[in-house]
Amino acid sequence: MAKRRRLRVIPLGGIGEIGKNSTLVEYGTDSVLIDAGVKFPEEEHRGVDLIIPDFTALQSRGGQFRGILLTHGHEDHIGALPYLLPQLAADRGAPVPLYGSDLALGFVERKLSERRAVQHADLCVVEPGRRYPMGNVVQAEWVPVSHSIPGSMAVVLHTPDGKLVHTGDFKFDPTPTSGPPTDEARLRQLGDEGVLVLLSDSTRVETAGRTPSEQIVREALEKIVREAPGRVIISTFASNITRLQHAITTAHATGRKVAVAGRSMENNTEVARELGYLEVPDGALVTLEAANSLPGKQVLLITTGSQGEPTAALSRIAAGEHRSIRLRAGDTVVLAASPIPGNNNAVAATIDNLFRRGARVIYDTLLPSIHVSGHGARDELRHMLELTRPRYAVPVHGEYRHLLLYREMAIEWGLPSDRVLMPEIGGVLEFTREAGRKTGVVPSGAVLIDGLTVGNVTNVVLRDRQHLAEDGVIFASLVVDRDTGALLSGPEIVSRGFVHAEGEDLLEAASAEVRRALKRGPGGRPDYGLLVERTAQVLGGFIYRRTHQRPMILPSVIEV
Repeated sequence: MAKRRRLRVIPLGGIGEIGKNSTLVEYGTDSVLIDAGVKFPEEEHRGVDLIIPDFTALQSRGGQFRGILLTHGHEDHIGALPYLLPQLAADRGAPVPLYGSDLALGFVERKLSERRAVQHADLCVVEPGRRYPMGNVVQAEWVPVSHSIPGSMAVVLHTPDGKLVHTGDFKFDPTPTSGPPTDEARLRQLGDEGVLVLLSDSTRVETAGRTPSEQIVREALEKIVREAPGRVIISTFASNITRLQHAITTAHATGRKVAVAGRSMENNTEVARELGYLEVPDGALVTLEAANSLPGKQVLLITTGSQGEPTAALSRIAAGEHRSIRLRAGDTVVLAASPIPGNNNAVAATIDNLFRRGARVIYDTLLPSIHVSGHGARDELRHMLELTRPRYAVPVHGEYRHLLLYREMAIEWGLPSDRVLMPEIGGVLEFTREAGRKTGVVPSGAVLIDGLTVGNVTNVVLRDRQHLAEDGVIFASLVVDRDTGALLSGPEIVSRGFVHAEGEDLLEAASAEVRRALKRGPGGRPDYGLLVERTAQVLGGFIYRRTHQRPMILPSVIEV
């Protein structure tokens, strides 16, 4: 008797966290990946640039892996692709099929070009409502939804056992300023046909009611720009094309020229213009150099850095280190985005620095209408349940409290408690008409990216970086006789990031302590490893006794 094929859902990211959204879906031997995003590092991830999911579960699937299906073009849904695709293409021996809207794929193609990896992807622009084969019996369909970026869509997988609907990021905006509204008619039709599993965005389940329309942001920006006495600097996500359009339209209407700062902002602006998602009046965009020569009342700058990223344009402006932009008296800076959880401290530091430099700063705490979320609030999440009427619901895209609160809401709406499953990263959820259950785990976790290094930044490396940041480092250099082991010079002791009231006197006393400890009689070749260990032990112990601090000790022994 043939083994029954089953629908399996395996989250690889975006569960219990905000970021690196990625979900593996299997039916029988066929599998697809919905999204492949990044998460931005928090304070403890010193020196780490990005965090991506562990994609080990995709290895060795060969031709049974049917492709990557994108919901939209935000970094937390596409940012891992430049790191995943080369390895996945090598495993398959062929480019990886990649499906999504033209804007999402445009952003991906630009990212791949920068890493010379375009050849690893087979890009397929999808049409809403059309079905695309994903193996012999599974088909994929895309349904337009409202979000903060055009080309956002829910993904529907049609299987013999029923439909899986992955909402992606969505809200029900009655007056979207770009892109179509959420296709409620098609979602209701899917519900009529029968939805087996709903994977739903849960990010704003804590917020009662509905998320305001993007229209209120346009109105707030228009008022700020018209009333500003000098330049206006607007910082937002580089992929928030809707917000970019607001800024450009408002600038043009008020007689201002627009200049863009930040590589990702420049790239996304160019892609969106080429694809027709960004309407730029003739002469509206100028270079930063041209903008600097204009009176402040005629300038609007759009920058990256709304999340306090240390290397982004706004952070460099706030620190007075941007090569082309210096804050002037009368400048108004607008942070048209709210902090992602984990970025609050970095954003607050950037805002403080902007205030110190004399800018007028407007952010969501002072003016809530300067940003609205692209995610639906509780009533909208409930409305998605009402439209699709799934047999099972699984909250995704949220921290643990969001997932739990969504579960409670879905049960209140009418789903039995055993049909609302709490997911885990790497946990396998299996669905049939008769049951939905957890059946196992796959390798999973986070991969840290440091520059061009992928996955080699371990917890040990992070602990060392934390140690250096908190306590500093002391270098001890000494020269010994190769034959006798006698100390010929040193130790010369230099500190970095280690601060103590005794200063140089402490380091001189520490050097004397090491010399006494290493004094030895004649005869015998020196043991290099023992000398290094003994130096670190004596020096570390002396520093702790005198200061109660534990800097990292790095001895260097030279034999002559």
